[in-house]
Amino acid sequence: MTTMVYVARKILTMNPSQPEATHIAVRDGRILAVGPEAAMKGLGEVTIDERFSEQVILPGFVEGHSHALEGAMWEHLYLGYFPRRDPEGNYWRGAQSIKVMQQQLRDHAGTLPPGEPLIAWGFDPVYFEGARLDRQALDAAVDDRPLVIMHASLHVMTVNTCMLHLGGLQRHVGIEGIMVGADGHPNGELQEMAAMHAVFETLGMNLFETVGSPETLWRYGRVARNAGVTTITDLYNPLTDEGIVALKAVTAADGYPVRLVPAMAALAWSVEEGIERLQACREQGNDKLHFGPVKLMTDGSIQGYTARLKWPHYHDGQPNGIWNAPPETLCEMVEAYHQAGIQLHIHTNGDEAVELMLDAVESALALWPRCDHRHTLQHCQVIDHAQLRRAASQGLCLNMFANHLYYWGDIHRECTLGHERCQRLEPLATARRLGIPVAVHSDAPVTPLGPLFTAWCAVMRETASGQVLGEHERVSVWEALEMITLGAAYTLRLDHLVGSLEIGKFADMTVLDQNPLDCHPRDLKDIGVLATVLGGRVHVAE
Repeated sequence: MTTMVYVARKILTMNPSQPEATHIAVRDGRILAVGPEAAMKGLGEVTIDERFSEQVILPGFVEGHSHALEGAMWEHLYLGYFPRRDPEGNYWRGAQSIKVMQQQLRDHAGTLPPGEPLIAWGFDPVYFEGARLDRQALDAAVDDRPLVIMHASLHVMTVNTCMLHLGGLQRHVGIEGIMVGADGHPNGELQEMAAMHAVFETLGMNLFETVGSPETLWRYGRVARNAGVTTITDLYNPLTDEGIVALKAVTAADGYPVRLVPAMAALAWSVEEGIERLQACREQGNDKLHFGPVKLMTDGSIQGYTARLKWPHYHDGQPNGIWNAPPETLCEMVEAYHQAGIQLHIHTNGDEAVELMLDAVESALALWPRCDHRHTLQHCQVIDHAQLRRAASQGLCLNMFANHLYYWGDIHRECTLGHERCQRLEPLATARRLGIPVAVHSDAPVTPLGPLFTAWCAVMRETASGQVLGEHERVSVWEALEMITLGAAYTLRLDHLVGSLEIGKFADMTVLDQNPLDCHPRDLKDIGVLATVLGGRVHVAE
């Protein structure tokens, strides 16, 4: 059997027993040996591959919280505040004013057949002064077809009057999530999953179910490869029958460039159905498909004003957010999935949501003690220090949304959270001091997928305007690299297979054009990804 030895200028292994090396031997898709050239002796006949001899190799990046929607949303009009590039490299300038947004909507509507719904995404109302986006503003742009705009957080949408009438939503005033204006009628804003589902049901399509498309999964894999990611999540997958078939077929293909971990959307199923479905999926995976976790959505997003915050709630006096299910139901779901031996990944943006879930996990552990459960709180942006100590005592993992510091840090300081809470926004250093397993993530497509940028956010903690938020919560470059490799792998229960370069693990690597430990921390986000290696197979970034 062929043994390939890759040579690099330096290999950062994330293995604390041997942090650095220059050679790595691969056989049958797994790591056979790591070390200096002398350590390669005695392996029998080998083939030396020196294509990366001037580059730096790290373990393949692990993105512990993102969504396959990244592969689907680019079929629709992008209206984000920040410019972005799509998976094909096309530049989208976004919209920096309501007028620009309205013109882009008109232009795009002109390319569609008459009456075809127009779907756009990425809009972020917190960047625009004045009243929030409503149906009147959308009607002024497009009033002859249904128009749906998904906000950047994916927790809110705004629709035009045509869409409201088509879905009959004007008849449901008073239902939580269907917002109303001063006239007492729906104003076009729909908050959280239940309200948004009514629109998807009317249109006969659900954006959250497009993750079951093979084309979406392939595009998602290409985005991941270009960012240096070799293991990625889809952390809100409905696991429909068709979706499971697509997941199995795509990941089984030789050329698929990533390992994929779908987490079942808990609120898409009854607890009994969800447990049965996950248990049935466990044996259907392969080396590139790992079933197992469940995703529970508690509250919404802070910048969307749908997260649940403890007193004094929102800094600018906006009403507190909403729950995606009654709190008692969420707690019952935690206990049920915990008792079934299933790992929970729990969306907790606001600190009130964190408190609810800490209570739920504490109760579940009292009833059914489980060592090494690795339940993971996701986002937990303003988790406070008392909550961090509770999380440590319960054996929880935390996966923090570090990109928030850049994209919404200024907004949080000025509008939603104020100065003091922003000093502990994504409190990574404190979590590490308490010994809590920590990862960081992008939540793509909410923000662009790019682990080196996410690591930069954790290290520099700079906002888009260049302000530093919470300098005492900065982490070192090495710590940040661990969070996007071994730390994230641990939260996915895959650290025995990926996340570091050690004998027996999958030969998953990321090839960089610079050593992150040699450059200035401010340049971390600008390091180039040249290629990934998945199970010993090289995939060149585009």
